[in-house]
Amino acid sequence: MNLPPTVTDRAFERLSEIGAGDQGQALRVAVEGGGCSGFQYEIKLDTPAEDDLVLEGLGQKVVVDSISLPFLAGATIDFTEELIGARFVIDNPNASSSCGCGTSFSM
Repeated sequence: MNLPPTVTDRAFERLSEIGAGDQGQALRVAVEGGGCSGFQYEIKLDTPAEDDLVLEGLGQKVVVDSISLPFLAGATIDFTEELIGARFVIDNPNASSSCGCGTSFSM
């Protein structure tokens, strides 16, 4: 069985700061074909769907659809604030390579 992705407290705290849960929204992390390395992440606020894996913390939710789940096994969903901007990031042990933009990877 693949390990589900984990979400850091920082990511949940950020969702709390922007009031996602209060609006019935969750952070959706999906994997799509495309991007410079073969796959790319789509990260957005969305309403949880029936077949989503729901990861909860601090009253907030992060959801992953069943198709994206295998690509995110054991991954860590985090929030980072750097000079280039604040964003949600994914540390994915399944990615064999990734590109500089941080949203695309290959397996």
